[in-house]
Amino acid sequence: MVTRHFKVHVIQTHGTEDTLEVLKNRKVDLVTVNRKLDRDYTDGLDVIRQIKSDPDTHAVPVMLVSNYEEHQQTATETGAVPGFGKLALTDPATRSLLEPFLGDA
Repeated sequence: MVTRHFKVHVIQTHGTEDTLEVLKNRKVDLVTVNRKLDRDYTDGLDVIRQIKSDPDTHAVPVMLVSNYEEHQQTATETGAVPGFGKLALTDPATRSLLEPFLGDA
């Protein structure tokens, strides 16, 4: 969905350490984090906390991908921007959420 609607290059990471490494070494316009990571089922909220607590990465916008409103709320309280759920991937509202970060990319 993202590459179909925006001119972006997607970098996929698989855990907290490699995510932080990428963020410290590359310019990233937006990070999307699954609620549970596929590879090891790490809690995505923990990844967001790590990104937001690191002085080198705290300014990067982060968005949680989760259908659960309570997790979205926790993510925004942790410093993430409002995210979306996987069920809303094709919803025009999701594109509107991404536009401010990826529209000029």
